[in-house]
Amino acid sequence: MARITLRGIEIEYDLLGTAGDPAVALTVGGRFSKDIPGSPELGRLMADGGRRVLLWDRPNCGASDLCFDGENESILGAQILSDLVRELDLGPIALVGGSAGARLSMIAASRHPELVSHLVLLWISGGPIGLLALASYYCVGQAIAASKGGMEAVTALWPQEIARNPRNREILLRQNPQTFIETMGRWAEFYVPPKDSPVPGMSPADFARLTMPTLVFRSSERDLAHPRRTSEWVHSLIPGSRMIEPPWGENEWNERSQVGEFCLGWPKLAPRILEFLEQ
Repeated sequence: MARITLRGIEIEYDLLGTAGDPAVALTVGGRFSKDIPGSPELGRLMADGGRRVLLWDRPNCGASDLCFDGENESILGAQILSDLVRELDLGPIALVGGSAGARLSMIAASRHPELVSHLVLLWISGGPIGLLALASYYCVGQAIAASKGGMEAVTALWPQEIARNPRNREILLRQNPQTFIETMGRWAEFYVPPKDSPVPGMSPADFARLTMPTLVFRSSERDLAHPRRTSEWVHSLIPGSRMIEPPWGENEWNERSQVGEFCLGWPKLAPRILEFLEQ
């Protein structure tokens, strides 16, 4: 494990594989850390396949710092990922992302296409149910806690992040409660489903800038968090993208999320990702 400070935020990361090999950045979703079961295993398989693999904790995840600056959380994460790739001299890099990691990877690639060699996307969040659920998951509970008990009450919502990085408690307690509530409101608005795009933070013009080779794993019709329609719409907007079926059944997300094993099946992706990157 290593740490680096970017834009005043301490970010924790791991590098797997051999220096000088073509690089891949693996970004998970939710509030999950880089070491959620399934993610390191996928990283090691890609490293064994000849790739230099970056595993990292996004701001507000794992052992990285909490940060409530920026236009919204996805754009903040995309900026940090781009900075991290530059600072570690890993570009051009393949971005592999699932759920929030997919959204963040698309935003980073559209804003800094010169840094990205390939794009691999799965579990792309979308649809009114999926996106409004994200506003609740990431923002609503935080704002309500701050309104009822100030920032001390908010610290109770970040037990793992504080345990992994004790300075996160201090970061939370430094926040002005009213400003924090306003930030959560602004960040929640980001997830209001747009009419002309399947992904918040990505306009049709942004998708048009994704000219690097792109692989999209089709989502399931039974997955309301990452609807099939969203993955197909993203595929239609990215020039020359390729869409394939995932290496699991239609109920993968529902079954994994019920038991908290969200990424356990991700190592199954390794052969298809490596094959795509080698083409």
